[in-house]
Amino acid sequence: MTTAPVPAPGGDARGTVEDPVTVEGRWDFGYTYYAGAAASRFFNELRLNRRIMGTHCPQCDRVLVPARGFCDACFVEIDEWREVGTEGTLETFTILTSSFPGLPEPPLVVGYVTLDGASSAVLNAVCGVDLTDIDAAGLSLLSQPRVRVKFRDVREGRISDFAFELVGK
Repeated sequence: MTTAPVPAPGGDARGTVEDPVTVEGRWDFGYTYYAGAAASRFFNELRLNRRIMGTHCPQCDRVLVPARGFCDACFVEIDEWREVGTEGTLETFTILTSSFPGLPEPPLVVGYVTLDGASSAVLNAVCGVDLTDIDAAGLSLLSQPRVRVKFRDVREGRISDFAFELVGK
């Protein structure tokens, strides 16, 4: 395998590399970015007002949670806001048994929930599930698909400012 010339230490390209070496690597670094207008308001509503807001598409009449600046179905820019309910339906879930950076230690239930008044589901932790028997926990979650929002006492404007718990718990 021959590649393009490789610059020498002095900056000159002196020939080609006949047998180039590749090195696998991983870059893991943090960075800060602007969340955008819709996400900023969504997270500020969580932090300051303990409420979940979605954006309403005037074309297809969907309410998107988490809020977005455009409809992902119609590609229409949206700026109308609606508060959604604090209860909803657990659409699907998984029980994590492996560790993931930024999440509590397993086992842990995470699920997609469509809140009352919303047209899209939001992913978050489902708390208060007895996970001593994983199979029994799964059956319990399948038979009790209604959940409610449980806000943290101290909120930081993050998706972790709330979690879900089963209704009736």
